[in-house]
Amino acid sequence: METITKEQITALVNLQQIEIDTGSIKTNLNNVDRRLEKLDSKLIAFKQVIEEQQSVIDELNQKYRNYEADVRLNLDSIKKSEAKLSSVKTNKEYQSSLKEIEDLKKKNSSLEDDMIEFLDDLEQAEGSLKSKEAEYSELQKQVNTDKEIIHRETEEGKRQLENLDAQWKTICAGIDTALLKTYNKVKSTQNNDVAIIAVIEAVCQGCHMNIPPQMYNELQRGDHLTKCPMCQRLIYWKDTSKRSE
Repeated sequence: METITKEQITALVNLQQIEIDTGSIKTNLNNVDRRLEKLDSKLIAFKQVIEEQQSVIDELNQKYRNYEADVRLNLDSIKKSEAKLSSVKTNKEYQSSLKEIEDLKKKNSSLEDDMIEFLDDLEQAEGSLKSKEAEYSELQKQVNTDKEIIHRETEEGKRQLENLDAQWKTICAGIDTALLKTYNKVKSTQNNDVAIIAVIEAVCQGCHMNIPPQMYNELQRGDHLTKCPMCQRLIYWKDTSKRSE
């Protein structure tokens, strides 16, 4: 490639950096919807846990009410059986009524024991639900905060893209048309990846292979641009002692 000015090389390197930064920002912007959906999914999943816990409580409450209804029915039966005692005529009927009353009382005693256990289970379930609801509230606050950050980042990214686009146009206008065409052609062969890369101490920083000594000597003049024989990227000499491009 013909000799070009150091300024043209610097412009090309800067142009590439702008394109890299632009691509990175666009990737982030393209991921915004996915990031927001991921945050919403967290809330939905946690909300489902709360709903399942509420279903457990509703079921326990329903069973407890069923037990209460059974206890009331048994108490009514006991009262009726006790009322009949005074009217029975034989000892056999009397003993039968007593046994019936005793059986009903045993049933109620067993039901009341179960109800106590259910109350314990219900208390634990309600405590767990309360804890989950508090966690959900905190998660919701965190999700809202994260969403605000994402929205701010999105707006900042859009502003950066506008600035980068303006810089890109300005730099393109100052680069030789033929050189810019060559750069774009090399970039396309690299799948729009890095098209121009520095050579440091005779090593291409793109493929990490040594370039021929004569080619390296030409590049060291700082005004020469050529292609790496191995990776076919545009290469230029980078003076690391001065930390310049």
